[in-house]
Amino acid sequence: MNTRILVMLSLLIGIGTVLHYIMPPFFFGMRPDMMLAMMFLGIMFFPGLRYVIVLAAATGIISALTTTVPGGQLANLIDKPVTALTFFGLYLLVKKKMNDKWTPSILTAAGTMVSGGVFLSVVLFVIGLMHASFAVMFMTVVLPTALLNGFLMAIIYPIAQGIIKRARLPQSVSYR
Repeated sequence: MNTRILVMLSLLIGIGTVLHYIMPPFFFGMRPDMMLAMMFLGIMFFPGLRYVIVLAAATGIISALTTTVPGGQLANLIDKPVTALTFFGLYLLVKKKMNDKWTPSILTAAGTMVSGGVFLSVVLFVIGLMHASFAVMFMTVVLPTALLNGFLMAIIYPIAQGIIKRARLPQSVSYR
């Protein structure tokens, strides 16, 4: 593992932590997970399986520590690795078409919806409210968060791409 890449990933996690922490809650203590956008950015720039696993574990632990949702600790520890690996797979499928300026935003919105679905499923199971309305929570928290993360990625991705190029960090890492 390249130390410079690990430092860059830790900076992204730090930025994501601050964004995650300062966002106000929307619905039943649930707040938009802005840390996802930073995790997805790290996966797009450094698409190696080892980096994805490290990034998912660190993001899951920090999200678990900063969550305000009852049962959110366990949900974050399950959600982030599942989401990171799913996003990584989606990214590998569309990697050749990444020249499109909207692809990172669309991937981010899709990844956020996967994350929200997994998170809500685990939370509703853990706190014993399986009869609660998954659809209402998905519509009131997950979809606005997906739109917000997609919009954020449209702004951040080109800026981060320029920074990565100037820093001369290797973007072509192995997928193992």
